[in-house]
Amino acid sequence: MLIRPPKAEIDGFVPELTILDLPSFRADPKRHGCRSRTVIAVDFSRKIVLIGGTSYAGEIKKAVFGYLNFLLPPQRVLPMHCSANADIDGASALFFGLSGTGKTTLSADASRSLIGDDEHGWGADGVFNFEGGCYAKAIKLSREAEPEIFATSERFGTVLENVALDPVTRRPNFDDDSKTENTRIAYPLDFIANASASGRASHPRNIVMLTCDAFGVLPPIAKLDPAQAMYHFLSGYTAKVAGTEKGVSEPLATFSTCFGAPFMPRHPSEYGNLLRELIALHQVDCWLVNTGWTGGMFGVGHRMPIQVTRKLLSGALSGSLAKTGYRVEPYFGLSVPRSVPGVETTILDPVGTWMSKHDYAATARRLVEMFHENFVKFEPFVDDAVLGAQPSFRLAA
Repeated sequence: MLIRPPKAEIDGFVPELTILDLPSFRADPKRHGCRSRTVIAVDFSRKIVLIGGTSYAGEIKKAVFGYLNFLLPPQRVLPMHCSANADIDGASALFFGLSGTGKTTLSADASRSLIGDDEHGWGADGVFNFEGGCYAKAIKLSREAEPEIFATSERFGTVLENVALDPVTRRPNFDDDSKTENTRIAYPLDFIANASASGRASHPRNIVMLTCDAFGVLPPIAKLDPAQAMYHFLSGYTAKVAGTEKGVSEPLATFSTCFGAPFMPRHPSEYGNLLRELIALHQVDCWLVNTGWTGGMFGVGHRMPIQVTRKLLSGALSGSLAKTGYRVEPYFGLSVPRSVPGVETTILDPVGTWMSKHDYAATARRLVEMFHENFVKFEPFVDDAVLGAQPSFRLAA
């Protein structure tokens, strides 16, 4: 999953960071001062990481990213928990989002070059990947919905993690969640036909912030101004989807600042301010995309159709959506397109997809309140423009 340099580049190499992974080790919370028998301990001064009590391969790469997320900001490089792809001219698009929001799925676009699916840096020369492979969620993976990723499952060298196999045919059953819903498929980046050989691209023209809204309140796509982009970046709202964390069996609203709080050791405002500077410098269009629920909250509505999300993103990345007409929705002050070719107009306005407008209003006010409660800790570190980007109780009343 990490970049594999040529042998000539690592002759005589002395590592700066050492990672010890002991899946069979069980920590003693009373003795070791941790919260459970699973432990991920990081010592920046000695540059050592201990991973114990888990066989989840993602902890290894996240340890590397956490370390880079500490080192890079003072060098004016923004480390990002995002996927990235690029158009034919090399201009990139970034997709921020937590596990289960669609970073890997939506960045694997046959019409664009894949830079990477999880962790990148953005500096003076553009965007670059930290990884040499992808680590995609595999639950319900299908040839029809995600053809590029599904094709990698038929390649030698791909690693399936927690995926059930048919005992007779030995074929994977991606619909089987008997082990866990957090099934994974790991493969080299070049297994995606249109993957970038360099892992680099020029500065982004678009930034997409993905959220899986379990309340069914947020629109499927909205255009953000720079202050709104920083607000939603610091908020990092989504839902923890079943299988992404132990004990989560249904979506649960959560806020993870910078869309990756556990791996961001510096104060969130450092990352947020650097992102805002880069957005302004390179005149980037920013979007909020809801891949969660529509027609009602979880248990009532249904998941946003991926075909709709892809069409909306196509319009955003092509530049056509930036030129369309917009309305401002009343709860979050988001600019929502009035119409998008190939997409039913009704789905663009969440309230219109609900059976009861009263229920929608009550749920929207509830979510607005959660945003306000979460953002209190950031208020001393942001300017008036970002404070003004918060959802408005006056409009929501």
